[in-house]
Amino acid sequence: MPAEATLISNCLAGDRKQQKALYDLYSPKLFSICLRYTKNQMDAEDVLQEGFVKLFNNLQRFKGEGSFEGWIRRIFVNTAIEYLRSKKIATIGSEFVENSLSDKQPSGLENLYNNDLLAITRTLSVGYKTVFHMYAIEGYSHKEIATKLGISESTSKSQFSRAKAVLRTIVQAR
Repeated sequence: MPAEATLISNCLAGDRKQQKALYDLYSPKLFSICLRYTKNQMDAEDVLQEGFVKLFNNLQRFKGEGSFEGWIRRIFVNTAIEYLRSKKIATIGSEFVENSLSDKQPSGLENLYNNDLLAITRTLSVGYKTVFHMYAIEGYSHKEIATKLGISESTSKSQFSRAKAVLRTIVQAR
């Protein structure tokens, strides 16, 4: 998209107004991602801040191949995972998630669904939640999850299966 390319180009040139525009455009969606991986709003804000620092420091690496939003999303997922590791929040063998970003604005019904999903998945352990979101929502393969989280593929599959079972029990109880 030409407007997106111009925004990126202006950000690379150091235009602070355009950097703010990029932040304003993507921060609500990216904050949602951060919130899915963290335990509270304050931690999510820390991850959001760190993610934007990484985004602006690495913006020249975006080559225009694929979706810019998808590229950004990967940065923020990785930043959230690094944050959890640095805080020793995640013991991956028993815990780890994220929201997919669509190109369209969600409807009221989709927002309700997303809010319900967020509320339900926040009750999962960090490990279950992370693997569930990375696999079911972000579309990572179990092999990719294993590599990113430093676990085995079978652990990823097991975490996902257990997360589904817990979520099924929660949904049935409602």
